[in-house]
Amino acid sequence: MGHGGNVIDELVTDHREVEELFGKIEALPSGEKNRKLYADQATMELVRHSVAEEEYLYPAVREYLVNGNAMADREIEDHSKAEQLMKDLEGCEADDPEFDRLARELMSEVRSHIADEEQTLFPQLRAACSEKELNELGEKVRRAKKMAPTRPHPSAPDTPPANKFLAPGAGLVDRLRDALSGRGKEG
Repeated sequence: MGHGGNVIDELVTDHREVEELFGKIEALPSGEKNRKLYADQATMELVRHSVAEEEYLYPAVREYLVNGNAMADREIEDHSKAEQLMKDLEGCEADDPEFDRLARELMSEVRSHIADEEQTLFPQLRAACSEKELNELGEKVRRAKKMAPTRPHPSAPDTPPANKFLAPGAGLVDRLRDALSGRGKEG
């Protein structure tokens, strides 16, 4: 979390980190308890990443890209599907029969979303924005990720201005819960 550089570099690095966690889940046998640890870590990263995109990236997409409203709406819809899957997965232990199905579905959804962003949205944004604008967006995204929730909140607002007001409070509560429970940390 917080890699530096422009918004595209920042978000692509996040994508690679999540893919690495997905690889760790897939490398372990079904029911292995560390699959839950990696799923929790992936969820924490995905939620922070999604919140930052919803707060800053998608408003920029709406502003700078010709078909930006439709693109941003589609990306937010993808986030909603993934967030519900993460919420469902959060309630499962690694040996729960639903865990494997939900993890597979989440990985498929997220991989499709990443491919769409990296192949379509990011190149268009890079062409439409100056390097200065992309760097400023990168800084805003990094700040947002530090304050963002770490747990899925499917019913929370996902568009400005409400998401910008509610995310820091939910983030504080989530980080406190994570610290008290040890969620996402290897034991």
